[in-house]
Amino acid sequence: MDIKDLLPIGSVIWLRDSKHALMIYGVKQQNLETGEEYDYIGVLYPEGNMGENSQFLFMHKDIEKVIFRGFEDESRQDFIDKLSEFYANRID
Repeated sequence: MDIKDLLPIGSVIWLRDSKHALMIYGVKQQNLETGEEYDYIGVLYPEGNMGENSQFLFMHKDIEKVIFRGFEDESRQDFIDKLSEFYANRID
């Protein structure tokens, strides 16, 4: 997935086979137990963060529908540009 295609934080999405909408509150997150990297972390919408057991890591490809696209401005574009540069120069 191209970094420029990441949804902004605040976006509300529906995952495939989900029973609940999620709101994205972070991008390019790592599972601390496995080291695996995910495109997003989200919380139940409209409830929000109710602790570790209500936070969900997921990939962009698992999104079935974007219900609401979060706020975007120049600072987000700067962040996406820097994130793209970081991943372009990263050695795995």
